Formats: sequence, structure tokens, C-alpha cells
Amino acid sequence: MKYPPRFICCSILLSLTAAVCALAEETEFTIGPDYADAPETKVQEGVPQGQTLEFTMDSKDSKIYKGIAKDQKGTVPYQRKVAVYVPSQYKPGDEAPFIVAQDGLGYRGTLPNVLNNMIHEKRLPVMVAVMINSGGGDSKGSQRGLEYDTVDDTYAKFIEKEVLPKISKDYKIRFTADPEGRATMGGSSGGAAAFTMAWFHPDLYRKVITYSGTYVDQQFPANPKTPHGAWEYHENLIKKSAKKPIRVWLEVSENDNGHDRDEASLHNWVMANQRMSAELKAKEYDYRYVFAKAAGHTDGRVTKQTLPGALEWLWRGYKAR
Repeated sequence: MKYPPRFICCSILLSLTAAVCALAEETEFTIGPDYADAPETKVQEGVPQGQTLEFTMDSKDSKIYKGIAKDQKGTVPYQRKVAVYVPSQYKPGDEAPFIVAQDGLGYRGTLPNVLNNMIHEKRLPVMVAVMINSGGGDSKGSQRGLEYDTVDDTYAKFIEKEVLPKISKDYKIRFTADPEGRATMGGSSGGAAAFTMAWFHPDLYRKVITYSGTYVDQQFPANPKTPHGAWEYHENLIKKSAKKPIRVWLEVSENDNGHDRDEASLHNWVMANQRMSAELKAKEYDYRYVFAKAAGHTDGRVTKQTLPGALEWLWRGYKAR
């Protein structure tokens, strides 16, 4: 059967439109094995530079995290460093959207550059970044482990009640209360902490980025409500809970921690993140999953290639109230 030229043209256009739509809806990606820093991670000529303010928080001033380590004299004090990026376009008193980055000083050389360039290009809103370190140590029994690997809302409360108010008071920054204008990110246990903040408080955070997220069993002390720690997210919590209004971008690397360990170990980061992706997909979450070939745990090459795109996807469609 022969079709008129106009019909053929329309058919071609419809086919192309369908292909573009299908591409736009793609949710899972494989990248590597070669990597290159995104241009947005570099200082660019003619782009206004924001300022980064740094300060230290003492454990003695915290009512939430007094310290997990003890010696003969009692609780051992500790400090955490915090860096706050403020874009040049921010006007004191304005309500600012923002992102909280766990293990934040590790992003000190990258995140401000990305925000400078993408805010200037109007690809991101005029937003503040709170780059905050943990109280130190790693894994079970450490202050960092307590803060990041605990599956409850304590860490989100710490940020909300102790960190943001201090920054607002000291630097005259007004943080938005709109959960759509609040994002959180991190790598490894810092990534698990970011997801936990949004999971328990979607009324506060609805945007999440995780690199090599520690969705494994590292919770200490044990909690009978979540006996497998953050492994519970993909094992039980996501599938058994009502869908939450959060958007999640997550990455794992081919040679990530525990990639050659079995399921019984509850310590295979690749398996954990693949299952997170599967559960988010099954529950129809707004998510993106990236698998990085020939890369390792929280691989800096991956971060520097993908962070600008991850942020742009995370904030797409955002409009300040």
C-alpha cells in the first residue's frame, strides 16, 4: 500500500519523537572505562566566583552528638570542619535553595567550581552548598559511622537544629524551608546518610545524589527495627513503604567495595546499589542509576565527570516558591 508524502513525513516525525522520548526516559546508564573531567569542574574565565566560608564545630556545643569514643576520663571530644559556599549572585536575606554535602571538605575543590559555572549559565538556581565533615573515624564504632550509617532521622535533625541555624546566624543566610529546594549528597557512608535524610524527612529533603552509597550493613549500635542497617532499604524498606516524593541519582563502580563478596556478607556495594536501583524502579521513583566501568569506590574520576549532569538532572524543573 502506498502512502501520500505528507503521511510519510508525519510518520517519520512521530518515530523520531518517540525515539527522543524513549531516550529522555532512560533511567540506567553505563559509563567508562575512560573518564574525563567535565568542563564545569574547572574555573572558567568571566564567571563570577562565589565565596567559601570555613569554620569548625566542637562536640561540646552539640546536644545531639556528644561523642561516641570514650576513655578513662569519659567522652572524648572531637571537632568537625564545615565549609559554606555562597554564590556571588546571592543577596543576603533572600531565601536560598541549598545542598548539603557529607564528607563535605572532600568536595571543596570541585563543587564550588561546578556551582559557579552552572549558576552563571542559569542551569542551576542561585544556591548555597553546605559542605560538612563527619565527627571522624570510619565504620562501626566511629563517630562518622554513628552519624552516617544509622538508619533513623538523628543526623537530619542534627543538620536542621544545629548546623543550619549556626550558619544562618553567623553568615546571614536564609535557607529555604521548601523541601523541593533542599538537596543532599555524599559518597560511601556519606551517600547512605544523604539518602537517609530524605527517606526519613521528605518534608525537609527531596533531592539526593549518592556515589558508591553504603547501602550495606554497617549500622552501630544495632537497631532491631533495621537489623541489617542500610541493607534494609533495598531488602525491605523501599518495597514495603509508600512511595516518597524524593528524586534520587545514584552511582556504583565496577570495582567498588565488596564487589567480589557474596550476598550473605551484606557487604557488597555493587549488589546493594543494583538492588537499590531495582527497588526504586519497581516503585516508580524518579531516579537515575549509573554503573561506572573500571572504577573504584567513590572514584574521583567518576565524580568529576558526572557531578554537573547529576546536579542538572536533580534540579530540573525547580521553581522557587
